[in-house]
Amino acid sequence: MSLQNFFKFLKKTLVKERGRKPSALSEGQYRQFSLAELKAATNNFNHDLKIGEGGSGTVYKGDIDGGSLVVAVKRLHRSSRIGVEEFRNEVELLCQLRHQNIVSLLGFCHEKREMILVFEHLTYGSLDGHVFGNADPLPWKRRLEICIGVARGLHYLHTGAKYAIVHRDVKPHNILLNENWDAKLSDFESSLIGPSSFSKPKTNAWEEMRTSARGTLGYMAAEMFYKDHELSEKVDVFSLGMLLLEVLCGRRMLDAFAEHTEFIYLTSGIIECIKNGCVHKIIDPFLKGKIAPVCLVEYVEITLNCIYINPNERPSMGEVEVTLELALELQEKADLVIKADNPHAGYAYEDVSFRVSVERKSYFPAGCCGGESYATSISDAESVSDGGAVSIAES
Repeated sequence: MSLQNFFKFLKKTLVKERGRKPSALSEGQYRQFSLAELKAATNNFNHDLKIGEGGSGTVYKGDIDGGSLVVAVKRLHRSSRIGVEEFRNEVELLCQLRHQNIVSLLGFCHEKREMILVFEHLTYGSLDGHVFGNADPLPWKRRLEICIGVARGLHYLHTGAKYAIVHRDVKPHNILLNENWDAKLSDFESSLIGPSSFSKPKTNAWEEMRTSARGTLGYMAAEMFYKDHELSEKVDVFSLGMLLLEVLCGRRMLDAFAEHTEFIYLTSGIIECIKNGCVHKIIDPFLKGKIAPVCLVEYVEITLNCIYINPNERPSMGEVEVTLELALELQEKADLVIKADNPHAGYAYEDVSFRVSVERKSYFPAGCCGGESYATSISDAESVSDGGAVSIAES
């Protein structure tokens, strides 16, 4: 299919599904690669050039234009559930998005049943390799900056793009990092394109799309398992909350038993630790003594608010973004105080104690994954004089 015909196909689909004139797609900004070009760029999709793999496809590092440009080539699996419609969905989305925290599409290839996307190459790969993998552990402020970048990208999708967009598959694997450690959202084949506001009546196309539960177990909000529940941008808020927990704890919130098909969510145990004043026990050991108590209070509170079962009780992505920015500001101020007192000493914050009000709620319907969690609220912080630790009074 030629580039011109492909975009005509996209435009026709937009008109049919939205019942309105489509905006002009900037055809000149995106390149249609031939299959031969991409085979040459990746040495015929050489295994040694593989830099990532997911359920929908394999990503290879490639060189194009005589080696002057390094790219990431995502070759979709023919055996995956991704068809022409999903491929078109991702291309359509990426053609419309312009944000520093969204991965940049350079071009695509649709030839001989091959569906391939070509992106900017991001030096440090996906976030999961740095949180769960063998890479050197990330310092706390860098983790926090990455989370802020993710929140900014999602906030843009929800409110800043031409149409409201729900990513629907927010997880560390889909967060890519460039040479400056800036976070970039990727993998949009599961995303929903809605009206300009989620409060407006939904189109038929939206209704059909939202009934299909897609995402990754462990990051999917409860309402994604019910066909009669309305989906909104709050499913991304829930997913980000789970990601925030994993970034803090350095472990996945969903563990699979190798000998069973059952799964266990760790969220309830983690909140139990916070409830009992043992938040230091669940933090990534590498971060011990490196998080300022005032920063941790803000971070934990917004994280737990994100994973309420009731989507209406979750904060907006804008609120999450602002709170994480505040947490970073508090961390930087606390670091400056320590550095001023002893310029040659490393950071050594005391363990933090939380006392919280917890109401137990089920996250999933009976029999669905067996997962439960807690809806949790944290009252105003009150500093105490025990080496900078913070105690939070029970409400």
